[in-house]
Amino acid sequence: MEQQTALEQPWVEQQRVAWRDRIQTDHPTLKPTTTQSIVDWLIGENPERFAELDTKQLRIAEQAMLYRYRILGQRYLNVSPTRAYRNLISRLGALMVVRNKIRTWVSLSRDRNRAVADVLQEVIQEMLNSDRYIQATVAWISHCTTDERLRNTLLLTSVEEYCLRPIRNQPLLVFRFVNYLRRSQKGGMTQVPQKERVRMLSEEITLDDGDSAISLFDTEAVSHYEYEQDWEQQQRLRQEVQTEFEQYLAQKVDPIAVEWLQLYLQGCPQEMIAQKLGVPVKQIYRLREKVSYHAIKIFALKGRPDLVANWLQTSLQEHSLGLTPGQWSSFWADLTEMQQSILGRLKMGSSIEAIAKEMGVRKTQVMAEWGKVYQMALDLRSE
Repeated sequence: MEQQTALEQPWVEQQRVAWRDRIQTDHPTLKPTTTQSIVDWLIGENPERFAELDTKQLRIAEQAMLYRYRILGQRYLNVSPTRAYRNLISRLGALMVVRNKIRTWVSLSRDRNRAVADVLQEVIQEMLNSDRYIQATVAWISHCTTDERLRNTLLLTSVEEYCLRPIRNQPLLVFRFVNYLRRSQKGGMTQVPQKERVRMLSEEITLDDGDSAISLFDTEAVSHYEYEQDWEQQQRLRQEVQTEFEQYLAQKVDPIAVEWLQLYLQGCPQEMIAQKLGVPVKQIYRLREKVSYHAIKIFALKGRPDLVANWLQTSLQEHSLGLTPGQWSSFWADLTEMQQSILGRLKMGSSIEAIAKEMGVRKTQVMAEWGKVYQMALDLRSE
């Protein structure tokens, strides 16, 4: 254990120094106390836990910190509390699978006038009240800072990251929505065969001292365990794909594209990448489009489209091909009926093979139309 402790301190201290320098560079107007609070939040509770990790696991831990930091900087830091909360609802509401589940439930319920955003707000509030991980996160954030506004900022960031964690290839928010339904719709009696004893079955019990309920099946613990298993597997897969893609870029595009990708995945904006690489900003933006083109139209077609598209924030399901709402409206209006049909099916998660079979056309025809659609989105983003 003495050797592990000796190994832990340098790595944690290096992370603290590196994150402090990066935050000060990215956000020079922040107070030193705010910067330190963000660093503490990123490192997390019990820093000694890193002593038990090997080199690969430490790299995964660094990627997790980078992921949270990108979320913080993109939607919540230096943003008004009202706007930050809207950003959270908008981000979670953009998840197609969650939106479809909520709309289906609303259509089957008595109150059909409820909006997706309203239900999402209730789900999030329910999580804040009962989810053990979120409650532990709130306690840790309170330990990191006494600034109420910064606490809210870090909490919203943590909620988004938590809701998007992959559990069996679906966002964890899906499972929290199911838990919400179970809590909000208490069980009743149904018809049972005569001469049979009626048993009142419920997976929850209500405490005498409050309105909250305790699940007899600890869904939080199950989800946490599943997350730990899936997260490590997902990160290893991402690392493998990144290595393959970097090799592809070096051979097929330009060695500088590899450096761009590494900096981009660290959350660096295009202006900072241009400065670090000593290249004009316009050339960096052209390089981004070139990498995006090769990632989606060539490399991704080999079997890793979702991961690559999510890296570049140009995925169809979550990022609408990187288009703004206004761009998407004009983009959709310019598509042919066949292209709209293909795009709609892809957005719902159907494969190219399944779409070709449903539409009664060849797979190559679907691929050709999808290539045209993506190029149109690429051109529109470039404008």
